[in-house]
Amino acid sequence: MSRVCELTRKTVMSGNKVSRSNNKTKRRFLPNLCRITLISDIMGQQYQLRISKHALRSVERQGGLDQFLLHSKKENLSDRTRLLRSQIIKKISEKSSEMIAQT
Repeated sequence: MSRVCELTRKTVMSGNKVSRSNNKTKRRFLPNLCRITLISDIMGQQYQLRISKHALRSVERQGGLDQFLLHSKKENLSDRTRLLRSQIIKKISEKSSEMIAQT
């Protein structure tokens, strides 16, 4: 299982641990990934994603999974979330065409 956030593509970084005597030792900075179940209001389903805590805060700030995916760029999403984003856009366009047909 790769250590990559599905929403923000946040991944492992490398750097140095610097001691008081300025000795440098290589180390890895791991993202804080959690398996979270998020609900899509438009699709009416739950999706289990492996995302970072930073991404979870961003989703909550945007107003939910749907709004986060609609406002994010395709390049920043994983294949699975990119497919979910296209399904959400398709569902929105279907609903808007139904509303236009009813009036």
